[in-house]
Amino acid sequence: MALKTYGTMGVDWEERVEFERLRTERLTRIKRLLKESDLGALLCFDMNNIRYITATHIGTWAMDKLARFTLLPRDDEPILWDFGSAARHHKLYCPWLGEERSRAGISTQRGAMLPAAGRAEAVAHKIRVELEERGLLGAPLGVDAIELPVLFALQAEGITVVDGQQLMQQARLIKTRDEITLLNTACMMVDAAYDDLYRFMRPGVRENECVGLVSKTLYDMGSEHVEGVNAISGERCSPHPHVFSDRALRPGDPAYFDILHSYNGYRTCYYRTFAIGSASQAMVDAYKKCRDILDAAINTIKPGVTTADVVRLWPKAEEFGFPDEEAAFALQYGHGVGLSIWEKPIFSRLVSLDHPEVIQEGMVFALETFWPASDGWTAARIEEQLVVTKDGCEVITRFPAEELLVAGTRYHTINGPLATKREAQSHLNVKANGHRRGALAHSVTERA
Repeated sequence: MALKTYGTMGVDWEERVEFERLRTERLTRIKRLLKESDLGALLCFDMNNIRYITATHIGTWAMDKLARFTLLPRDDEPILWDFGSAARHHKLYCPWLGEERSRAGISTQRGAMLPAAGRAEAVAHKIRVELEERGLLGAPLGVDAIELPVLFALQAEGITVVDGQQLMQQARLIKTRDEITLLNTACMMVDAAYDDLYRFMRPGVRENECVGLVSKTLYDMGSEHVEGVNAISGERCSPHPHVFSDRALRPGDPAYFDILHSYNGYRTCYYRTFAIGSASQAMVDAYKKCRDILDAAINTIKPGVTTADVVRLWPKAEEFGFPDEEAAFALQYGHGVGLSIWEKPIFSRLVSLDHPEVIQEGMVFALETFWPASDGWTAARIEEQLVVTKDGCEVITRFPAEELLVAGTRYHTINGPLATKREAQSHLNVKANGHRRGALAHSVTERA
């Protein structure tokens, strides 16, 4: 049975995402894992961990500031310190947090405040007071990400700081039913963005224009945050630069995109590859190889299989032009997707063969593959996001990718439609004896 998707708003006549259930199940899970650990409390500065624990959000501008923080003591409720106006807002609009547990507090803003202002020491003192009141001062404090002055200030207060990120990653590993619905809905929005993009692309369109179009489509549909759109075309495709430019699309170009956005906090990571006007045989072959190695991985996914079992199906780095697995990292790759785009489990020949993770029902992750073409400049990149079910998996990225799609104007010659599988330069379609080559044997899926 297909996973459910709905509209992007709540209604009274259909059960959709239950946000109170989402908040409760997330907090219950991390509370249980904290109690089972040897930690006395968790201190989180990562916005995604703060959201998981407290269900609060103040805008994506704050994601890299490490300014707001939350403390989750063992067997107790979370306390959140936030920008003063935001803390007051939480008291009014976040009743699940409670008025007394939403407080004004700020860290050093990545060192922008002078050390003499004592912000790091103020954070540490706040944490010490809460731990001491609960008899937890002697227990290890798990921290996810931290500014060094705050770390030193916590240690000066006699607090033992340890890694808390692994406990948070463990909590976020298995998604609740509402998290899965939100992730599926986020993918639905990217389906639509790719449809708009496919209709838009043609020679002369620039990569940055593609990024703008995708961003507008997503924001118009209700996206909270377009984290990034990789737009890679032509000779920029191999090696993969992971960033868009102002390059204009040309006839015969490959163009691949990765669309990363957030709907109610839940992310996508979703690659597709196109050809502009036509594709060379080398490009067609690269796409098929990329698709084949991705499908081999997807067809293996079910509970009990390990990440090592999956990555063994993928080519070694040396087979596609890289000296080792670290140099080829993230080209044949898999990663959990939730409130951030790189969560557990990780699939990579760099780490998974020696340190495998077991795949479990309820995981949501993306698998992505890359293959460079034999011509030395074109390449293919495809990615699917999927949910692990009790006996397999379901792919939730639905924009067509089984064959290479050709975008742009459909050209016609005096002899009929111009072949969509052809070399980009016309003179390469003529043999040495002067006779023009016929259309290549196999068709490429083309735009109607």
